[in-house]
Amino acid sequence: MATYRLLALDMDGTVLTSDKHVSPRTREALSALSTQGVALALATGRNVVELSEYREELSFVPYGVLASGAIAYDFAHREALLSSPIPTDAVLTAVGIALSEGGIPFLSCVDGTRARCADVVRLDECGLHGYRMMYEQIYDQVDDLALWVSAHPHDVVKLDIYHPQDEGCLRIRDRIVASDAPVEVWSSEPGCMECTALGVNKAVGLQALAKRLGISMDEVVAVGDGGNDLAMLKAVGMPVAMGNASRDVCDVARLVVADNDHDGIVELVDRLF
Repeated sequence: MATYRLLALDMDGTVLTSDKHVSPRTREALSALSTQGVALALATGRNVVELSEYREELSFVPYGVLASGAIAYDFAHREALLSSPIPTDAVLTAVGIALSEGGIPFLSCVDGTRARCADVVRLDECGLHGYRMMYEQIYDQVDDLALWVSAHPHDVVKLDIYHPQDEGCLRIRDRIVASDAPVEVWSSEPGCMECTALGVNKAVGLQALAKRLGISMDEVVAVGDGGNDLAMLKAVGMPVAMGNASRDVCDVARLVVADNDHDGIVELVDRLF
């Protein structure tokens, strides 16, 4: 069996169950693995603040590839090892398109999340009650997103855009792509899409972290379920898909484990470590 030295874990749809909890078996398996010399990293679309409710129970995870690769983070030292902001003009373009289509934009920064108060409430329209509860606890209210972005250049590392209808998300995506704004655009789950700076994805953040740790990408296992995991899975020695993963994620995986509501992470640890 190959020796793997780093495990990169997506959060939503992977480590977290459908009701946004870490199961006791998953926590126990990862905690035990952390004592065996394997480095663990949360590779997620969330930023540092958006992970705060899980940091105590996942305190044994020392690293993060956050904001879909825009941030590589050392939790122990509370230090960003990498930060890749979106150009201000590109943020303004994407936010303008999202708002014109009835979308719900959230600005993800290294130090937190900015959003309009009315937009947080609207997440229920998208069937994302769990996210609404998270945002209500951690977001900083901004009355005018465009004014805030203009006053804080280089702060936004990721843009999350929600829409009550999948068709609305597709229209927003197509318009952003057609605008030639220098961003990466993909769907992370139904009703949600993400933007990072052009060329920035989870693979970029993970490569920066692995290099910092002196680990080759052939020695990395990564696991995920959605479109924002694809680049990361293609870049590692052992790509793993959750049983609930999208078809394109399963197609690039060398191993498919049980879904996130049936401790697929436990199966991964048992089979690979």
